[in-house]
Amino acid sequence: MAVVFELYFTDMAQEHYDGLAPQKLAKVKKALRFLKVNPRHPGLNTHVYHGIENPVDASAPVFEAYVENNTPGAYRLFWVFGPQRSQITVLAITPHP
Repeated sequence: MAVVFELYFTDMAQEHYDGLAPQKLAKVKKALRFLKVNPRHPGLNTHVYHGIENPVDASAPVFEAYVENNTPGAYRLFWVFGPQRSQITVLAITPHP
């Protein structure tokens, strides 16, 4: 049986989420559904991101996943595995840096 991850949000990610316009919010919700079921879903284009240190485990990578693509200021999710098994912590929801 596939693992469905439990999502947690940092305060910063929650603030970003709460401030999203309705059109962006719908896209973020879709990306979060994919993330919960399969963090490596092809539509997310998940890859390691080296610009942020992992606050949960400094020896583990931070990942970037696409919310949008080929759009000016395309939104991204930055996330890490943990703190527990079957958990993902969303660090930020922001336009592409």
